[in-house]
Amino acid sequence: MLAKAVLSLGLWLQFAAGQNTPERGPQPSASNSEGDLLFLLDSSGSVSYYEFSRVKEFMWDLVQPFTFGPRDVQTSIIHISTTPTMEFPFDRYLSSGTLQQAIRDTQQLMGDTNTGKALSYAKEKFFSDEAGARPDVPKVLVWVTDGFSTDDISEPMQLLKDMGVTVFIVSTGRGSYLELSAAASQPPEKHLYFVDVDDLPIITKELRDAILDVIQANRLHAVDITSSSFRLMWPKLLSQETGYYTLEYAPIDDLARKRTKQVSGAHTSLMLSNLAPETTYEVALIPESNVHYFPPQTTRVTTLAEETSPAQVLISESGPYSFHVSWAPTLDSVISYQILYGPLPGNSVKLLEVDGEHNSTVVENLAPNTTYLVTVTAVYKSGKEKSLSAKACTQEEGSKVRHLRFEDMGPNTLKASWDSADGKVLGYRVRCRRQTGPSSVISVSPQIHSVILTDLASGTTNKVCVKPMYKNQPGKRLCRMVHMQPEAQGYKHRQRA
Repeated sequence: MLAKAVLSLGLWLQFAAGQNTPERGPQPSASNSEGDLLFLLDSSGSVSYYEFSRVKEFMWDLVQPFTFGPRDVQTSIIHISTTPTMEFPFDRYLSSGTLQQAIRDTQQLMGDTNTGKALSYAKEKFFSDEAGARPDVPKVLVWVTDGFSTDDISEPMQLLKDMGVTVFIVSTGRGSYLELSAAASQPPEKHLYFVDVDDLPIITKELRDAILDVIQANRLHAVDITSSSFRLMWPKLLSQETGYYTLEYAPIDDLARKRTKQVSGAHTSLMLSNLAPETTYEVALIPESNVHYFPPQTTRVTTLAEETSPAQVLISESGPYSFHVSWAPTLDSVISYQILYGPLPGNSVKLLEVDGEHNSTVVENLAPNTTYLVTVTAVYKSGKEKSLSAKACTQEEGSKVRHLRFEDMGPNTLKASWDSADGKVLGYRVRCRRQTGPSSVISVSPQIHSVILTDLASGTTNKVCVKPMYKNQPGKRLCRMVHMQPEAQGYKHRQRA
């Protein structure tokens, strides 16, 4: 126990003197790495032959500096197509020359982009002796995609990450940032790349260094870093029978707040949570073995800035008596939202409460043509609150249509079009009073914003009015005078004074 106490004290004195190994220090050597690296290669028909060839060049450039072998890096390729296919197992090509030729010989399969199926297939092969995968080495997935998938990827991707696989995504197309950032390991700025296929060499070194951070042999490192947590990973040094690990961690500016955890020798990772945002932590891994001595490993990890809600408030679908309020983002740390609203000026305020899982609500029973101040307050599980306000305006009661316009459709015929009125419109009534001939009234559904008017004699001036219909109040009509020129010279119209 005394030896352990002295060792622990020595480590923390090193931290205080700044002698630890930082998480982001000098770049590690590519020859001192061990891990299984799997390329998920989009081989479907959505990728051109040229793009496929450039991606193969990129793959070889990425792994060229690595040393390959049973105690070094092993590589495999799985094709994304209608049915996933493994190009070669991890343990087949264990030299640079044979691997380079194997990548060059890889042929595009075409077919559908069933990425979800390929991910499920990858999960099996990553931990399969048959595929040459090794237990207890870091697992890295590099998915090169044009941004499209015909099936769901979220569930199989999450299963891979839950099993300790670090996921890097390279998008060469127009993929959704939200979808791909959720699929990649966290944080996305270190694991997600958007680049044109011709510019892949630009990211090669950066991505290779990021992979090295994961597969560097005998090195404690952090993955899935958030504002309040990160996962520590380390190589297998002990077993259940030969000892256990002690993990010590503390903020670098307050080492007295050191916390300690112990896990069995069977573990190679641990999630640390309830951490402070934007804080750098010193972490020490001390293998406690009853067989061999293993030196402690140290690293430094900085948590991300805390994501707060609401960061934005949006007012939409405003009518005479209601409007829609939405906000973003939604966070697991928020238990509820309070929406305070009241007219300006005035002292009358009302409150709505919304569950923390929702990000919008409708505010009703309002006064027409009135400005309201709306404040959305997030109530966090910790008890703290954060608020953001916005102004909202209700529409005039009985709103009218806007931008009534006409289009010549041939002799004696016009097309009348308008923009939709605000609020819950039940329909529109179009009245045409002809200078010669009978008047007419046309009623249309709320989705229709145009009608054809016929029997408009040449040389006449006609009045066209459009009126929205509401359930509880009349709408205001918008009228225009339309003059039909003689001898097929077209028409002229002017807005009614």
